[in-house]
Amino acid sequence: MTTTSAGSTASSVDGSHRAGTWTVVLCWVTVLLEGYDLVVLGAIIPTLLKNHVLGFTTGSATTVATLSLVGVAIGAVLVGPLADRFGRRRTLIGSVLLFSVFTVLVPLSGSVAVFAALRFVAGIGLGACMPSSLTIMAEHLPSSQRARASLFTMTGYHTGAVITSLLALHYADNWKVLFYVLGVVGLLIAAIQWLKLPESEAYLRTEPRRPDRLPILEMLRPSLLRACLGVWVASFMGLLLVYGLNTWLPQLMHVAGYPVPAAVTQLLILNAGGVVGLVLGGFVADFRGIKGTALAWFGAGAVLLAVLSIKMGSDVLLDVVVFLTGVFVFSAQVLVYAYVTHYFPTAVRGTALGAASGVGRIGSIVGPSITGALLSAGIGHPWGFYFFAFVGVLGAVAVLTLPRTQAGAEATTTAVGTTDLGRPSM
Repeated sequence: MTTTSAGSTASSVDGSHRAGTWTVVLCWVTVLLEGYDLVVLGAIIPTLLKNHVLGFTTGSATTVATLSLVGVAIGAVLVGPLADRFGRRRTLIGSVLLFSVFTVLVPLSGSVAVFAALRFVAGIGLGACMPSSLTIMAEHLPSSQRARASLFTMTGYHTGAVITSLLALHYADNWKVLFYVLGVVGLLIAAIQWLKLPESEAYLRTEPRRPDRLPILEMLRPSLLRACLGVWVASFMGLLLVYGLNTWLPQLMHVAGYPVPAAVTQLLILNAGGVVGLVLGGFVADFRGIKGTALAWFGAGAVLLAVLSIKMGSDVLLDVVVFLTGVFVFSAQVLVYAYVTHYFPTAVRGTALGAASGVGRIGSIVGPSITGALLSAGIGHPWGFYFFAFVGVLGAVAVLTLPRTQAGAEATTTAVGTTDLGRPSM
């Protein structure tokens, strides 16, 4: 009888381990899809314009890109209440399916208007994927590891961007292949998620006592409102920096007097720093506290962006500064997400994360627009870097306003010995 009990326990642990492995892999790959999609349109725009595909012009390409981002923002906001009401698993699978089906249809577009409409709807599904994945990953691990969970998951984002860049080198002229690959892989991922992805145990534990009020109203109650406002501002500033720099850094470097090849290389160095920052930031935040780490990361990013306004005579020094800028700027934004997964109770965590992502997406639209206007006015250097540095300061101020004490009794019970948003108690 003892043997049977021990065997049953071992089997249960083994099954839990397998389920955990599937959770990590599937959430990471889902975020990879967004990274792939981030780059795919930019990679094919030169081909669309050169070959006059569907009558594309620079203006219509800009409109399509903007509508895609608007769709992503809408999806991010909508998914939270759905995930908190109907479950993380079903919401994530539905989001991946919506995104994948409409992505497969993009190459069949008969006009720019249809192309734009399909990208918009696909963006809604895509925008819902990342908040759902981050929520599931965060709830899969104890709160003392949530920063690492969030930042590790986001490495999939940069991996997807690299994959698209490599594929575009071979298939940019045959641009339809890039969308077919993305859509078909997404459908396969959704099928595997249906078979292998478990529901969040934290969600299942709270289901019987979920409040009758809408999650968005519960999230805005006085005890959480301060955190909501701080997170929204920080997320807006963080994604403004990420998208603004990814869009305009090569041109800012070029107008600063650096040759074009060197300017383009800096974008690769910046993103390489971003990957390192994601890994480093997760470990530091789990040991030293999420709020303090996010504050330091935004502050360091602001200083480094201001330093980039100075023309450097040494290529090595420039590479080091750009690399460090990527380390701090890109992971600062994800640390905001880590704060959300750690601070907000399970019943509203999906809504809070979706809202943070959705508001941040507005920054992703505003950032490239403002920087582009500065470049058009002929003041991209040094004012483009001054602008980004000021945004970093505003992000740090927003983080400074965030509460340190976790919300609700759940925060003190999810991980024994954890206080102050990820900092171990002494």
